[in-house]
Amino acid sequence: MKYLLMFFLIFSVGCSEKKKSEDIPSDIIKKTQKDVSLVDEKYIDSLNVGIPKKYKIELKKYRNPDSVYVEINFFEKNNSKWLLKQNFHFLKDGVLGCDVQLEDFNNDKLNDFTFVSSIAARGANSVRKLFLFDKEKGKLVFIKNSEEFPNLRYNKDLDCIDAFRVYGGTQTVFAKIDKDSLREFANVELFNERITINTIDKNGKETTIRNDKYDNGSYIRFKNYFPLKELEEEY
Repeated sequence: MKYLLMFFLIFSVGCSEKKKSEDIPSDIIKKTQKDVSLVDEKYIDSLNVGIPKKYKIELKKYRNPDSVYVEINFFEKNNSKWLLKQNFHFLKDGVLGCDVQLEDFNNDKLNDFTFVSSIAARGANSVRKLFLFDKEKGKLVFIKNSEEFPNLRYNKDLDCIDAFRVYGGTQTVFAKIDKDSLREFANVELFNERITINTIDKNGKETTIRNDKYDNGSYIRFKNYFPLKELEEEY
C-alpha cells in the first residue's frame, strides 16, 4: 500500500509539471528564443553631445538570429541622476559598424549626432541618420530624410548642409533644415563631361541655370553653386 501511494504521488507531480509546460503556447517560446539579442557595439558620450555634461547619448547595436538593430537612448542630468528623455529603435545592416560622429550641423555651436545606418549602393557614399540637438527643448530632432543625403557635412559658406552623391557621375546637393527634414534648394551635377546646375524653390520647382561642357573631371565636390566653387578640403 505504501509503495502504491508513493507511485501515485510521483505520477501526479509529473503530470502537473507536464501540464505547466504545455500551458505555455509554442509561439511564445519561439518568440522568446528569437528575441535573445547580443550587444554587438556600444557607444556612450556625455562630454560632446548637446550641452556637455548635461546630456548623454547611448547607442547600442544588437544582433539576433533574424536581424540587427540599433537602440538609442538620450538622457538629461537632473540632480546628479541621468533621466531618460528619448528612445529610438532602427533596423540596421549587419555589415558596417555605426561609426558615431558628433559635430555641429546647424551652426549653433552645439554638437549634433550621426551614425552609419545602412550600406550605400556605392562604396563612396556614407549613409547616415542625423539627429540635431534642440537646445530649447533639450531633445534630439531626428531628420527623417537624412539618409537621402549621403556624405553629409555642414557648409559654413552657405550656412546649410551639403551632401555628395556618387553614381555614374557625381552630384553636390545643397539643403536647408526644415523642421524634421532636409529641403534641397540647389545641386551641381557632373556627368558625361557636362555640368548641370539647378536651383529648386520651396514648391519643388527646379530651374536649370547652367548646362554646358565641363572637362575638369567628374569626381569633384563643390562648396558653392553660384558662383561655382570647388571644395578644397578632403572628402
